[in-house]
Amino acid sequence: MKVNQLKVGAALSYISMVIGYVVSIVYTPIILRLLGQSEYGLYNLVASVVAYLGVLNFGFGSAYMRYYSRYRVQENKNKIYKLNGMFLIIFSIMGLVAVVAGSILAFNTELVFGEEFTNTELSRAKTLMVILVANLAISFPNMVFSSYITANEKFVFQKLIQMLKVIVTPFIVLPVLIMGYGSIGMVVATTFLNMFIEVINAIYCIKKLRMKFSFSSFDFKLMKEMTVFSSFIFINLVIDQINWNVDKFILGRFHGTTSVAIYGIAAQLNTYYLTLSTAISSVFIPRVHTIVASSDDNDELTKLFTRIGRIQFIILSLILTGFIFLGRPFINMWAGNNYSDSYLITLLLIIPVTIPLIQNIGIEIQRAKNLHQFRSWVYFFIALANLGITIPLAKIYGGIGAAMGTAISLIIGNVVIMNIYYHLKVGLDMKFFWKQIFSFTPALIAPVIVGGLINYFFNLYRLFNFLGFGIIYITVFSVSMWFIGMNQYEKGLIRKPIKRLFIKLAIGGINYDR
Repeated sequence: MKVNQLKVGAALSYISMVIGYVVSIVYTPIILRLLGQSEYGLYNLVASVVAYLGVLNFGFGSAYMRYYSRYRVQENKNKIYKLNGMFLIIFSIMGLVAVVAGSILAFNTELVFGEEFTNTELSRAKTLMVILVANLAISFPNMVFSSYITANEKFVFQKLIQMLKVIVTPFIVLPVLIMGYGSIGMVVATTFLNMFIEVINAIYCIKKLRMKFSFSSFDFKLMKEMTVFSSFIFINLVIDQINWNVDKFILGRFHGTTSVAIYGIAAQLNTYYLTLSTAISSVFIPRVHTIVASSDDNDELTKLFTRIGRIQFIILSLILTGFIFLGRPFINMWAGNNYSDSYLITLLLIIPVTIPLIQNIGIEIQRAKNLHQFRSWVYFFIALANLGITIPLAKIYGGIGAAMGTAISLIIGNVVIMNIYYHLKVGLDMKFFWKQIFSFTPALIAPVIVGGLINYFFNLYRLFNFLGFGIIYITVFSVSMWFIGMNQYEKGLIRKPIKRLFIKLAIGGINYDR
């Protein structure tokens, strides 16, 4: 029996994330205590600086998806082979550039991090940066293989590999930390694990998917076209780095590693929140490009956009409202009393980002239509404004001020301007979209009332109370959403897999080829 790669891929994404969150609940507190607040903050800061070098891929991953989808529709295998060869060369060169740029940063840590750091911290930062830069550089050539797997919609393999990485990481890192090798040992261990995963991806593409490369007659005309297309995605990458990583850098400059550690916990929770939405939308990327390449039907795109957005809203609204009521005691028990400010910082990050997250498939629709330039410029200027607002706020209010600057920029750019653009230019019916989203409002009334009552009458800082009332809240939310909020299609996403599971268990012999 064949497996639907889209549905199973999305399901495995969420299974992987659930496993990741469970692992993190146990794993992160141990890391915090083994490293200490200062070294954990240092690791977060160095990782955020190295993340800036990630923009050196210039957005060519999305360009690969666009042109691969075009050639696959045309059934032009020779052009696909040349595309593979061209991208392997491009990404390899980018990896070398990352090494050069990272080396310059590593040997100028005093200028990068400022005067708040001790000599010991600067020395450790230099070593961490060298290792993380090497890790990043090695990952660049692998992008062509991961893009090829996504383009061929082999999501089951892709998500299983991601799940393996999530499970294995603690078993590799924790012994290294217990032996006293600190943050340096941690990044060395994760680098070797990443290399192993990248080799598996390459072998799968070449052996299983019969991926072929052609390095003859480098197509400079196509390269120019892709560069123009990717240049605006590159701007988006720069913007993302400003929005999600510059806060740590600013805090490190003005308040030191402890402030970065507190913000880092909030940023980690925000990252988990971001991945919740992309788990579904990421598996629909090839479908979007295929629709645009074959028919460019705005009605079909609007229905897909809305269908995915509703599913994402159900999941994100559970997490967001649950965190509002249970987040403060969770952070207190999970990270420790000295991370209490992380609660408010987390809310300032995840509340405004919720709307763009339920619309993130729209980003790929823009790219498929080659209409992503406007978004890039809007976000670029909003990001600059974010930087200008964040610096004075961070100086005065620390991590909370930095998060406030990011929240303001997200509301203006992602919520207001982009919704107007989706409706007027991209061709998506945003009135229909928001009507569908607002239809969930009655389903949220009961959970919000229950959450407020739980907070008012019970001490959630006791583990038994926290777990018990957490289960009660999830139950109330789920029941309310099932009977009041969800439509038949969304209910079917839960009913059908359960029925199929029993059928597959009875029949046996699942074939994982699409």
